[in-house]
Amino acid sequence: QLQLVESGGGLVQPGGSLRLSCTASGFSLDDYSIGWFRQAPGKEREGVSCISSSGSAAYEDVVKGRFTISRDNAKNTVYLQMNRLKPEDTAVYHCSLPCGAAPVEYWGQGTQVTVSS
Repeated sequence: QLQLVESGGGLVQPGGSLRLSCTASGFSLDDYSIGWFRQAPGKEREGVSCISSSGSAAYEDVVKGRFTISRDNAKNTVYLQMNRLKPEDTAVYHCSLPCGAAPVEYWGQGTQVTVSS
């Protein structure tokens, strides 16, 4: 079975931090780009970040300087460190394989991030 599983979401106050994890089972992530995207109620799905197989990262403008994507191939995991969270970051966050211009082949069920006082 090929699967991506997200974890790490939760409820945080504005200005707080969370680290999301995307872990693959059934295959290795080593040679793939992995992305994070999010969808909030009433909004279209939005790409957040993408990391290449070599570790190069790209971010949407609204999260630049606050979010950091990274990968640990030994753990078969990609992370999204989210700092200085804002209420508008509230969404269900999904990871995907691959990211960028290529069509998504796998995605996880998502993890809820809620930023509220």
